[in-house]
Amino acid sequence: MPYEWLPPEGDNRRLHLWPYRSLPRRGMVWFLGGTSICIVVPLLGLIGTPVLWGLLPFLLAALTAIWWALEKSFRDAEIVEEMEITPDQVTLVRHGPRGKRQDWQANPHWVRLTLHASAGPVPQYLTMKGEGREVELGAFLTEVERRRLAAEITEVLRPLR
Repeated sequence: MPYEWLPPEGDNRRLHLWPYRSLPRRGMVWFLGGTSICIVVPLLGLIGTPVLWGLLPFLLAALTAIWWALEKSFRDAEIVEEMEITPDQVTLVRHGPRGKRQDWQANPHWVRLTLHASAGPVPQYLTMKGEGREVELGAFLTEVERRRLAAEITEVLRPLR
């Protein structure tokens, strides 16, 4: 699960959410190494010919483009959402790509959690509304994870209403 409830501190509950990473950094290194080997092996027959020098810039450009695309993917997925639920306030902080930070707070009594079955940009779109503002929660989660998370948050908020 790409989210976890941290151990409670008194009446305070904390939740951390992050995107699922199917390819960790170590896997990226292995992928680039394997791709490089797959490119170099057919070139062994061309060693010492001018054709190798004609192909080499394009092959290096392809490897560079793959590396750049994977790095961009890693940077764009540096998202962490932190929610803290106290008896007085619900706080959601979203740390987005490239250091972008968004904050939202509301009184837990007035917070309304909504799971939009088909009305949102994705199925099972999860939002929280309070203090006149509606925010999205866990956009990077799967449909099943958003449904489960909505049920868990509802259970935590129920005694605070």
